[in-house]
Amino acid sequence: MTTTKKINVLIVGQGGREHALAWKVAQSPLVSRVFVAPGNAGTALEPGVENIAIDVTDISGLCTFALANNVGLTIVGPETPLVDGIVDTFQTYDLPCFGPSQAASALEGSKAFCKDFLQHHHIPTAAYAVFEEDETDEAKAYILSQPLPIVIKADGLAAGKGVVIADTHESACAVVDDFLQDGHLGDAGRRLVIEAFLAGEELSYIVLTDGMTAIPLASAQDHKARDDGDQGPNTGGMGAYSPAPVLTEELSARVLKDIIYPTLEGMRADGHPFVGFLYAGLMIMPNGEPMVLEYNCRLGDPETQPLMMRLKSDLVELCLSALNGHLPEQEIKWDPRVALGVVLAARGYPATAETGVPIPTVRTSTTEAKVFHAGTTLKNGQAVSSGGRVLCATALGDSYSDAQQKAYALVEEAAFDGCHYRRDIGYRAIRRES
Repeated sequence: MTTTKKINVLIVGQGGREHALAWKVAQSPLVSRVFVAPGNAGTALEPGVENIAIDVTDISGLCTFALANNVGLTIVGPETPLVDGIVDTFQTYDLPCFGPSQAASALEGSKAFCKDFLQHHHIPTAAYAVFEEDETDEAKAYILSQPLPIVIKADGLAAGKGVVIADTHESACAVVDDFLQDGHLGDAGRRLVIEAFLAGEELSYIVLTDGMTAIPLASAQDHKARDDGDQGPNTGGMGAYSPAPVLTEELSARVLKDIIYPTLEGMRADGHPFVGFLYAGLMIMPNGEPMVLEYNCRLGDPETQPLMMRLKSDLVELCLSALNGHLPEQEIKWDPRVALGVVLAARGYPATAETGVPIPTVRTSTTEAKVFHAGTTLKNGQAVSSGGRVLCATALGDSYSDAQQKAYALVEEAAFDGCHYRRDIGYRAIRRES
């Protein structure tokens, strides 16, 4: 695809994923200006990028801004505006918006919808049952009949905090009370999915799709547990690396054949074609079978940071090609090196995170080593923490151990008071490497 007129691009979101997207989009020769709504301290200081003080939930405000500022492409980072129907609204005004429709976003917006969809279309996933707000006793009885550990998931969006792996029946039943009766997660936890625990190796498998064709992105592997050795509570992600050695060419072909294309075909058959980034959270079982843990309707965080560092193709051209139905003509090119990102979280994360902590100025900022901001904001010109996951120190290296060493050198530059980070990001790949 060729074009002679440069366009303005709007990135919706304020996390590390959106900083990485804005950084990559700003490198495109197709782009005139990059806006991020609302952005963070990192995007505010990024060359060629401008923050716009519009919240991700203000779809009307975002649409008005896009119309007034000749935005030729909007890329939606987080799930909430997608689930709320931002793409549908933008389409009514002929504004190109890359992401799935509200109906298609239910794959992430409702765990129950996703599990029922997978079962109906014979896509491999764990055995499960769904329980409503008034079915506390039934949920507990089901738990007591199942082997341990067992997984309890809030049905709705819970910012990465709606999944609990319980090792005892008592703790699992306590989660049911916490979600269904006590309303710990609000409306997101008013319905539960309780499913069998799958043991294996997790894999993030992300494709860019126009609804018919799917082009896999480079593989990546996230680290969900807060502490070293995959211990501690579940988080939104404490680090990631790409590529993931667990994904062989044979396994990738199997995932496309058995999971991704049946999903796209199922969504079309159900009247909800899926356009955008489709993120399959997979568990690779000991026998090699891929099973779907969950679907996300957008790029992952922190997977996006190492992926954008490795991406050699023009992201804007790829997104426009998908929206214009030219995706089969595209081939995505990747840096052959390893990219690894380490998340620096605030004290107290993933519970109540400390905010307002000054963030040091990091001098290292290149296409091969960069600290992406997530939960930060500018206060009197100083970057301060404003969320749980604050930064992601990301670096390219010739090997997993090299990328890890360079990323942790960045961590030392970026470390702020009270920050917590894992010291073993990439350990699975390095173990394979040695």
